[in-house]
Amino acid sequence: MDGHLPVAHEMGERPPGFVAPNLSPAGLRLEPRELADGVFALMANQVPKDNNGLIVGRDAALVVDAGITPAVGRHLRQVAAGLTGRPVRYLVNTTYHGDHTFGNTAFDRDVTLFSSRLNKAAMTDLEAEKRLRAESMYGDDSLNTVHTWRKPDVVVDRFCEIDLGGRVVHLWHLGPGNGSGDTVVHVPDANVAFTGNFVLPYGVTPMALIGDPVGYARSLRTMRAVLDVETIVPGHGFLGPAEPGLSAWISYLENLAAAVQRGRDAGVPVEVLYDELPMWGIQPLPDAPEQYRALVRSLHRMNILLTYRWLAGRSAEAA
Repeated sequence: MDGHLPVAHEMGERPPGFVAPNLSPAGLRLEPRELADGVFALMANQVPKDNNGLIVGRDAALVVDAGITPAVGRHLRQVAAGLTGRPVRYLVNTTYHGDHTFGNTAFDRDVTLFSSRLNKAAMTDLEAEKRLRAESMYGDDSLNTVHTWRKPDVVVDRFCEIDLGGRVVHLWHLGPGNGSGDTVVHVPDANVAFTGNFVLPYGVTPMALIGDPVGYARSLRTMRAVLDVETIVPGHGFLGPAEPGLSAWISYLENLAAAVQRGRDAGVPVEVLYDELPMWGIQPLPDAPEQYRALVRSLHRMNILLTYRWLAGRSAEAA
């Protein structure tokens, strides 16, 4: 049944000179930041490599995302064990992307794996996913250790809750975003959300990998209306407040959709739009390293390209 779901797969095209995020696990360490009692952001020591999360209740613990290789998944388990004596009973994938899911196999089968139904439906071609993530490995061959792809045991269509004992965690699929099935892990009693690729704090552009800025902005508006969130733990980058990040991303995506539509309707080549269209209020953090700032600029060009292609596809469908 999952194979018949309306999964929009990541577009593989990239603009000239694209700077892929370096997601190699070489040198990666996860550094805990306790945001509330038993709520830990596990932050990568090298930005923008993958961040993770650990949420602890009276009876059990939950881990957010599993890393890019089984070895990273094992490191994550060790970090969790050093922070709590509670057994890890739950693992949540915020997206199907391999840098968040290839480490799933490091978790025993008594750990129940959750994600959205659309994320599970997208996990069909391991080799294709490895090829897409290879652009972010910068020569590291660690993906050669990935031989199987553990898929979710329990799927979420819109919302579910997990009781850890004295603490309830909410899982939300709010609509299309970075991918079709982005899943947000919300800890209501701490006002914290682990958002994967869905939204990051202020200072970086979205990655509209399915090319639908309209649907993406709508999903973010839903998050802003429905969830009480003060702190965002992103899948990549820096920890930060939900605002002004959420509002900045909504504004950016809505401006992107309108400007690319106008350019395309006027017959302007996408190569011209790369240099013409601003980032609409997105400013990289002043203390961010230049490599990170270059990534932000590169992601903006990619968003222009993928929006242009998405609009072309919509026009073809309407014809």
